[in-house]
Amino acid sequence: MRVLYQVDAFTRTAFAGNPAGVVLAAEGLTDAQMLAVARELNNSETAFVLPPDGADHDVRVRFFTPTTEVPTCGHATVGAHFARAVEYALPSGFLVQKTGGGLLQPVEIHRDGDRVRIGMRQGAAVFGPEFDGGQVDRLLRALGAGPRDLADDGPVQVVSTGHSKVLVQLRDRGVVDGLRPDPVALTALSREVGSNGYFVFTRATGEEHLLTWSRMFAPAIGIVEDPVTGNGHGPLGAYLVRHGIVPAPGGRLRFTGRQGSAMGRPGDVHVRVETRSDGEPLVSISGDAVTAFRAELRA
Repeated sequence: MRVLYQVDAFTRTAFAGNPAGVVLAAEGLTDAQMLAVARELNNSETAFVLPPDGADHDVRVRFFTPTTEVPTCGHATVGAHFARAVEYALPSGFLVQKTGGGLLQPVEIHRDGDRVRIGMRQGAAVFGPEFDGGQVDRLLRALGAGPRDLADDGPVQVVSTGHSKVLVQLRDRGVVDGLRPDPVALTALSREVGSNGYFVFTRATGEEHLLTWSRMFAPAIGIVEDPVTGNGHGPLGAYLVRHGIVPAPGGRLRFTGRQGSAMGRPGDVHVRVETRSDGEPLVSISGDAVTAFRAELRA
């Protein structure tokens, strides 16, 4: 029997945060079957947990959107290890996860009574090209925004900690929540810039304990909008430090970002950035999770 979980990540409230399907003991499923399960659940990603295939990791996880496999996923990693911790009564500890993006280490399971929080070190931050003026104009039009909506510090840039995002800073929360993107235009731009996700954020959150307020769109891989994106907040942390947008004494920054409110599924991602001696930022994210349902998968 295979067990299927639906886990809401980056929240402790059911039906908030970002839902992820998790299939435990997924060995034996074909790629086509994994894609069919992901399409049936219709979450932005579904995680399939597999045994290790080498001595350098403890578990393998593959991630599928409803239309394709992706190398890694932050919220579905939270979901996968939350489901493992609940199903197998795992204690607090650390492990190494293998994904299509390489080894993710460490992944932390932190238990505090009935509460289980999952943390993970993301991959090395890679800073891609900054958009030129014409690309910025096209992107703003595709998002349903205008030049006056763009914040005046920091470039529009492709950044990755495992799965790249285009980072776009807008001037306030009302503008972010009011976006009405054109999926066709965003998909066309994705082919040009080599990045499928658009992580749009503001620092004008209106709430003291939140540094950022964001949304994420990735129609090129079947995600019209993602509720709460771990692989958006990681690159965001590296970007804020690299460009000196917020104070980061000694290259260190901790903050909480909220996403998903515009979809009625708010969730919080906790981000930590530490800069190595060579100037490269190391990024970790963490978040809570809750089980929405558990079922037997008959596939």
